[in-house]
Amino acid sequence: MGSEGPPTVTFHVTGFKKFHGVSENPTETIVSNLKEFLKRNGQPKGVTIGSCTILETAGQGALVPLYQTLQSSVSKEAEASNFSKVILLHFGVNSGATRFAIEHQAVNEATFRCPDEMGWKPQKVPIIPADGGISKARKTCLPVDEITKSLAKMGYDVVASDDAGRFVCNYVYYHSLRFAEQNGIKSLFVHVPLFLTIDEDTQMQFAASLLEVLASLY
Repeated sequence: MGSEGPPTVTFHVTGFKKFHGVSENPTETIVSNLKEFLKRNGQPKGVTIGSCTILETAGQGALVPLYQTLQSSVSKEAEASNFSKVILLHFGVNSGATRFAIEHQAVNEATFRCPDEMGWKPQKVPIIPADGGISKARKTCLPVDEITKSLAKMGYDVVASDDAGRFVCNYVYYHSLRFAEQNGIKSLFVHVPLFLTIDEDTQMQFAASLLEVLASLY
């Protein structure tokens, strides 16, 4: 039996709840509303949403639901046809940003500028000690520059970034990149601004466009 049409890409998408200084996290809204938005506005070609999960903005607090999402992405992949591919897509907010940022990498360092939502404030701690020191970096195998150029051509104010910070966003991305590498899937982290800077509708459209671009480039 041949496949019908091109292979689909299954996305497992995460966002974050509120945290210190950000009482309403735009990524909670984006990820919570993503399926409904795509239903209303049309599912991009080749895109399947496997799951949408909102994580606590806390290093340790995010790990249980994060790994449940990661493990389910692999088990569902095993159940699905060979024509399905998986991308772990994480959204986080940069409250000082004026544009979207596609993150190349995460670093094995937790240095939180303020306590997370569970009161943890690590300083220069390896995220995964077995990986070595805090200078170790893991990079996404997705073509970040190409993704950025495609989105810019669609009219979005977007840049490629080499620094996901050292807070919970970087913490989650590092775990995800490591898991993706071990399981033969792909991971990407995207920083978005506050809705005060780029309005909600534009950010929802950006998320849909990002899915479309990723599915076309996989």
